[in-house]
Amino acid sequence: MRRFLRENGLSLTFGALFLLTLAGQAFAGRAQVNDERLADGLEPVSLLAFVTSSTFGVDVMENWQSEYLQFFLYVFATVWLVQRGSAESKELHQVGTESDEEQRVGEHARPDSPAWARAGGWRTTVFSRSLGLVMGTLFLLTWAASSVAGWAAFNAGQLRDHEDPVSWADYLGEADFWNRTLQNWQSEMLAVGSMAIFAVYLRQRGSPESKPVGAAHDDTGETG
Repeated sequence: MRRFLRENGLSLTFGALFLLTLAGQAFAGRAQVNDERLADGLEPVSLLAFVTSSTFGVDVMENWQSEYLQFFLYVFATVWLVQRGSAESKELHQVGTESDEEQRVGEHARPDSPAWARAGGWRTTVFSRSLGLVMGTLFLLTWAASSVAGWAAFNAGQLRDHEDPVSWADYLGEADFWNRTLQNWQSEMLAVGSMAIFAVYLRQRGSPESKPVGAAHDDTGETG
């Protein structure tokens, strides 16, 4: 068990932090909603009612879809785009999908390579792009979920204001949807771009997201 925890510490730690922060968001969000309801003379809602509401759903899905968009774009962009001196970039001469030999696929696979890397054909093609495909799929699914939750929350507000609800298709053209969407997307683009540039000139000793402390600023693709 100790070995398992040590070898999987990164994913387990962030998994635990995810659950803790999601729970914290649920309790804090419920408290905020109940403060507003009490001020309006309404009954407070239970925690279960809040976490199954469109209010909670849209807040969660907005953040999830922007994070998956960030990783989806970054996975694909770093195939073709480089940043001189950044640990977040591969070396300048490695632009593109690289050769089968460099990627250790097909006849160049090693004994410990994944089976689909050795298989060739469509299986190797799919496996070669599986990370980006999964991130892209998760982005589309969470974006769709955020649009549905946002639509429900928007219509709840319409009904409270004695206005007619709108269809889902009409909601996709509403400023509310795009404001919710773009405020998350712009923050992700800023974070990724900042990390790529900061990694040129700044260091974090021992982190694979940073170059070695003594690496030159122009060294590209090195990790510490």
